[in-house]
Amino acid sequence: MKKQTIILIHGFRGTHHGLALIADHLKEYDAIIPDLPGFGEGDRLETHDLNSYVKWLKAFIEKQSLSSPPILLGHSFGSIVSAAYAKKYPKTISKLILVNPIGAPALEGPKAVMSKLAVFYYWVGTRLPHSFAQKWLASNLIVMVMSVTMAKTKDKKLRAFIHDQHRQYFSLFHTSKSVAEGFSTSVNNSVRDFAKDITTPTLLIAGAQDDITPIQKQKELQKLFPNAELQIIQNVGHLTHYETPDQVAASIQAFITSL
Repeated sequence: MKKQTIILIHGFRGTHHGLALIADHLKEYDAIIPDLPGFGEGDRLETHDLNSYVKWLKAFIEKQSLSSPPILLGHSFGSIVSAAYAKKYPKTISKLILVNPIGAPALEGPKAVMSKLAVFYYWVGTRLPHSFAQKWLASNLIVMVMSVTMAKTKDKKLRAFIHDQHRQYFSLFHTSKSVAEGFSTSVNNSVRDFAKDITTPTLLIAGAQDDITPIQKQKELQKLFPNAELQIIQNVGHLTHYETPDQVAASIQAFITSL
């Protein structure tokens, strides 16, 4: 019997490596994890606004020449791209799974001050000469501050793994322009913008300690969908794909087989 296909879309500044652990727990499915345009080995776009990402995703899915609509999964920023896609092209996917979805605008949430500082950080990056911009935006200090802030696990080995993953893959953006445009898209949109118009059966998976979208906002987000369920994973924040990939995969499997 042919495996069902799951297409996984990673978060901002990540690459396909970030969702590999979840895919490893989904061996009974055919998991495809592309790099988003502007990151890693991803395509190059003229602009990195939400419409461009959605247009790219449509072309990518069509290129797979699948015999049946795939399951679409988006993590973090990937949840925004996936939700926007699901609203526009509902017949091309069978189910929608949003992991740590961005359920509220970042510039209005509890981390609004940090988000506004980040806006300034990326703005500066676009004003610097290329060689300086790359160093500024790929600063290991900034990457580590982000990594330390978001990791919730007390397991020293796992924390070291997470930090190493971010050091290796978090600065593989193509240009200062692509990463700045991608960041602007990430903070000026949210899944909330599309939820009420998404008819596809949807699963939301959230970390109880997520600082990006607090759990109360995730509960509010679920109610906006016509057909969505919410699974909450305890003792983890925004990095469920690193800290609890087995629990994420178990929730995915239960959701798929229940329909």
